[in-house]
Amino acid sequence: MPEISRFLGIVVRMFYRDHAPPHFHAEYGNYEITVDIETGVVEGKFPKRALRAVMEWADLHRDDLLADWQLARLEQPLNSIEPLE
Repeated sequence: MPEISRFLGIVVRMFYRDHAPPHFHAEYGNYEITVDIETGVVEGKFPKRALRAVMEWADLHRDDLLADWQLARLEQPLNSIEPLE
């Protein structure tokens, strides 16, 4: 699963040809979540501060995430997305 961003100890990845709806996976230590790109619905558990950072990052990069989702569906190389600073 390609890594598309890394910040504050959080790793963001996206599977190739993953199931709909468009989403990404984030890991922080032993925690894992899946975030729906369009609705922001989160599945899984994350510490509150890390979750806030992921959601802020996702809001800033929604278009980039959707573009990577389309590339993943076509099994094309994904673009790296700027980390949250």
